[in-house]
Amino acid sequence: MTERHAILTAWDTGFEWSPAPDVDYADVHVDGAAQATYRARVWESPVVESPFAATELIPSWNARTPPGTWLHVEGRVADASGWTPWFTFARWAEDDPAGESPITRTTVRDQELDAGRVSTDTWLSAPGRGVDRWQLRVSALAVPDDEIAWPTVSLVAGVASRFAITPDEPTSVPGVGRGREIPVPPHSQRLHVDSFPEWDNGGQSWCSPTSTTMLLEHWGLAPGREEAAWVGHDSDPEVVHGVRRVFDRSYRGAGNWAFNTAYAGARGLRAYVTRLRDLTEAEAFVAAGVPLVVSVSFREHELDGAGYATNGHLLTVVGFTAEGDVVSNDPNSHRLPSNDEVRTVYRRDQFERVWLGANGGLAYVMHPLDVALPPPPAEPNWR
Repeated sequence: MTERHAILTAWDTGFEWSPAPDVDYADVHVDGAAQATYRARVWESPVVESPFAATELIPSWNARTPPGTWLHVEGRVADASGWTPWFTFARWAEDDPAGESPITRTTVRDQELDAGRVSTDTWLSAPGRGVDRWQLRVSALAVPDDEIAWPTVSLVAGVASRFAITPDEPTSVPGVGRGREIPVPPHSQRLHVDSFPEWDNGGQSWCSPTSTTMLLEHWGLAPGREEAAWVGHDSDPEVVHGVRRVFDRSYRGAGNWAFNTAYAGARGLRAYVTRLRDLTEAEAFVAAGVPLVVSVSFREHELDGAGYATNGHLLTVVGFTAEGDVVSNDPNSHRLPSNDEVRTVYRRDQFERVWLGANGGLAYVMHPLDVALPPPPAEPNWR
């Protein structure tokens, strides 16, 4: 039976921090790193009750971490058997140890419980299980100093979902997005193939930060050439700058969903991960002037015009043709290293299938605070 349940819960204000015991941490990704002591304070979300048995939970946060500070993002879930222990979603900072961060940005592997497990940036319930309550916890950590500049948090969110979509699901009918296209600057990930091997060998796998950079540039918040001068070349260095600030050392990639939205949040956007139910919902964003980043998976014959196959890929939705087909700035389009090749039109039925079927309508919502989102549906998966 088809299910498309998703509810986003978000906190933009009311972060009342409580004192917490000092935290000792030795950076697991730095050879021979000494254990350091950090001052700590903590915020816990209210318990969120789910009206359906959610099988996934994805957190998001927007924050600034001044030099010497970082965040520890945790979650816990509950079903009829009770609460799980707190598990780690991320140890996160804007920068890295080569810059101003005291720790390496990372998720944590091998967190498996009877109720489910953490898969990089997502809680997944065990087969046959589901979540009816969940909670997030954020700890702010800082190097001891007489004048501690604590991290500032402007958004914490979580999307709980339960998606089960059959391959023969009917395609949504074109709606308010038809004939609309948002002028989002194109960037090709292929320009960076085999560069910066320490970050997963360049553009073959940089689809997410390339897409995030396109949206940042659209909103006028991408890094300028001076800020990205450390890259050392003039071939879209703003993309490489983004890769450095979303790279997940444990995951060994730049595709961590929450890290990408956190990067956009640190640059001034309100940004989070959610799941949309179909292209009708995506059209509402386009009609409101808000482009999206979405995740797709497909074999080459399943998406005409792409010119590649993928087990997981991020691209943008920037518009719809008059017939309702999807206009995308696809950073891997045609596998050609050219920004001129990025804009691609995809058949609506094919695109919706490869977006919903394996990826459950995963989307990054990124917008300035003064740009309103469309009204959410009754079961609100955006706010």
